[in-house]
Amino acid sequence: MRRGIAATALVAALALSATACGGGSGDEGEADGPVTITWWDTSNATNEAPNYKALIKEFEAANKDITVKYVNVPFDQAQNKFQTAAGSKGAPDIIRADVGWTGAWAKSQFLAPLDGTEALKNSEDITPALLKQAQYEGKTYGAPIVTDTLALMWNKDLLKKAGFEAAPTTWEELKKVSKAVADKTDADGFWLNKAGYYQMPFLYGEGVDLIDSEGKKITVNSDKAVKAIETSKSLLAADGVAKLDVSADSYAHMQDAFTTGKVAMIVQGPWELTNIYKGSAFKDAANLGVSKVPAGSTGASGAPIGGHNLSLYAGSDAAHQKAAQKFIGFMTSGETQAKIALKNSTLPTRTSAYTADVKALPGFAEMQTVLAESGKARGSDPSYSSLYTDFETNVTKVLQDKVGVQKGLDDTAAAYKKLLQDYS
Repeated sequence: MRRGIAATALVAALALSATACGGGSGDEGEADGPVTITWWDTSNATNEAPNYKALIKEFEAANKDITVKYVNVPFDQAQNKFQTAAGSKGAPDIIRADVGWTGAWAKSQFLAPLDGTEALKNSEDITPALLKQAQYEGKTYGAPIVTDTLALMWNKDLLKKAGFEAAPTTWEELKKVSKAVADKTDADGFWLNKAGYYQMPFLYGEGVDLIDSEGKKITVNSDKAVKAIETSKSLLAADGVAKLDVSADSYAHMQDAFTTGKVAMIVQGPWELTNIYKGSAFKDAANLGVSKVPAGSTGASGAPIGGHNLSLYAGSDAAHQKAAQKFIGFMTSGETQAKIALKNSTLPTRTSAYTADVKALPGFAEMQTVLAESGKARGSDPSYSSLYTDFETNVTKVLQDKVGVQKGLDDTAAAYKKLLQDYS
């Protein structure tokens, strides 16, 4: 009983807090008067937030009639907190949202479309796949501010000792390289991450996704998907590949092994570049190789595109929305994107932001190529981001030999059917 009362009280408190800071319920902002807009930022409070605050001051200096109230919200709390606030008509004017949240919030009518507004000026400069991920039923509900994808990251020195000057381009080649690394050095060749997001390159390498959003089909247990996960599982049986880590700290263990030179190759995203370059194995930044994830049997290489959008709360009044659109346009412009990249070491979402200085950042020119050549937009269904959980749970069982590949993926498809009832 007490737990239920406490949960109810927490929801009420969040809603009240959001109403107090959101633009939708305030009395400020006549059409031609000063306006205060609220931005919930979900970036790292220590490393990234200070640079965003500096950009706010720059914006306010150029727009004397607009004040931006900055609130840093922990990423792992932001989704539920915003949904609670939006449901009570008291959300912030702007939120930095994971790309996987945008479709569901647009479907719930929590967000206002940005097409034709200052928020999406010169949209042809934005990477097309990023705009696609911000759309729902033909309208755009987010302006991309940060992007990422997965790449194969490799220790050049270890591969050279094993007799290789370049990274493997297929999963079969990766097995050979891993064995050679293990035979000729004290390191493992590769570390497989069981997480659902990190298993996606295997699916893309066979030309399949978790679902077919356009055709309304569940494809996670198709023949192609089975082949994909069989490929993933086969790596664990290959010589030189590290044993599967299913502990709660498996991600940290992978990172530590790679940055200290105990494993030669991992699949990872650009958000870890700063930490990787701090590692003992990469004191010489040139020792890190960054290339496309290996290809599957189709010859294609693919990795999911992630990142964050700036989205506008539909409940804000006209004056707040106009001011918010202007601020979003400023924060996602090519010029500002370049500044953010240089300060926060995050990938820009606009082509024009890849200036000479940005490309000179270690790993950035390579990541831009990876993004352009193998980045895949996630499915357009609003429920897509919630599909990883069941996928990861069942694939982990497969990788542990607790169930067969087909059974694990059939169980995943059954769970999807409960969520996607109109899918075949």
